[in-house]
Amino acid sequence: MTGRNYAQAVVAAGGLPLLAPTVDAALAPAYLARADALLLTGGVDVDPAHFGEPPRPGLGRVDGQRDAFELALYRAFRVAGRPILGVCRGIQLINVAEGGTLHQHLPDVAGLFQHRQVDLGGAPSHAVQLERRSRLAMAYGTTDIRVNSYHHQGLDAVPDGLRAVGSSGDGLIEAVEGIGGGLLVGVQWHPEMSWRDHPSSLAPFRLLVEAARSAA
Repeated sequence: MTGRNYAQAVVAAGGLPLLAPTVDAALAPAYLARADALLLTGGVDVDPAHFGEPPRPGLGRVDGQRDAFELALYRAFRVAGRPILGVCRGIQLINVAEGGTLHQHLPDVAGLFQHRQVDLGGAPSHAVQLERRSRLAMAYGTTDIRVNSYHHQGLDAVPDGLRAVGSSGDGLIEAVEGIGGGLLVGVQWHPEMSWRDHPSSLAPFRLLVEAARSAA
């Protein structure tokens, strides 16, 4: 994971962040030996080659080395049953790693509203409905939340190893959780940008830290 906002959110949730720059994918097992949990953060687009599609108009910048490293990290931590949280690009990477697909450019998908808000302060811009018995709903203490939105890609087909547990009013999937194994949660919004003004936004980070503490 990288980024000051993410690190500060982990600290606020009671954890100690270890920042991992993009390095060779072969080093993923070394990180597994040193970390109790994995946080996959936002960033550039996931290369559509990883889900069997050619690049379509609207695809943004991709980073092959980052894809390789983070996919290796994800697989190592998932096999080991360690807690995993994915944020924005992170949820997309999780979906792809499990065999799912992405919408490469949401403005090309009919019926969706604006998912790339202009305000950069992290304020919530739209509602998300969570499944009542999901980990996220229990962590937030409600099924109705408001989130910020800074993405132009989104989840399309969700694979068998995941279940969609949150969606926006236009039907776009906004949250997933793993089926079986250790904690696996992905959110499409950016809680690391909003938790200071909206403390409930720490919920995904608390889930991660508490799961890591319980497994230690």
